[in-house]
Amino acid sequence: MCGRFVQSHDASFYADAFRVETIRTEDLASSYNVAPTDSIYAVAEHDGQRLLGSFRWGLIPWWAKDRKIGARSINARAETAAEKPAFRDSFAKRRCLIPADGFYEWQKLPKGKLPHYIYRADNKPLALAGLWATWNDPESGDQIRTCTILTGKPNGLIADIHDRMPVILPEESWADWLDRSNDDREHLQHLLAVYPSEAMAEHPVATLVNKVSNNYAECITPLETGAVEQ
Repeated sequence: MCGRFVQSHDASFYADAFRVETIRTEDLASSYNVAPTDSIYAVAEHDGQRLLGSFRWGLIPWWAKDRKIGARSINARAETAAEKPAFRDSFAKRRCLIPADGFYEWQKLPKGKLPHYIYRADNKPLALAGLWATWNDPESGDQIRTCTILTGKPNGLIADIHDRMPVILPEESWADWLDRSNDDREHLQHLLAVYPSEAMAEHPVATLVNKVSNNYAECITPLETGAVEQ
């Protein structure tokens, strides 16, 4: 799964990185420890334009009676999202890219779980494959945009750390994934391939990241050699 990640830059940085034509959000606070239900940046398409907006992390389908489902829907399995009631409408017409400087996964060790920070080897932002939806809050009347991150099989770099990883899309797949007129399910599933290990890097980090209130650059600082207990 993907339960924490990093978005430390402003809107214009991600807009440039993802060839966005229009920014429709104010700058969000930098986060080195993005947690479920936080507001995050995501890239989507509207009227043929690529837009950067803010979304609540944890997808709430349009038919939900309340927002509780969102906290349980931060991830969707790439293998089944097109069929699941909570995600199938979004898979068909509302796909997005979620920028991430990197993400965290926890490795099970005999003496506990060790967090690792995983990122692109060239330090460019990752393009996490996502789905989005809008939901009308029956109490406040507010319309809320929400999103989820697709997960799939791990590559060789991550397999020893965790049995799942976010689906990461290369730039040549962005346009097809965002295209709301693209209803070729087989082609869309083909885009959700395992991202190559050689394009990524990782290092263990301190358990500081385990607590969501710890939101500092130190969360991604490599753990000192010898500090890792097996």
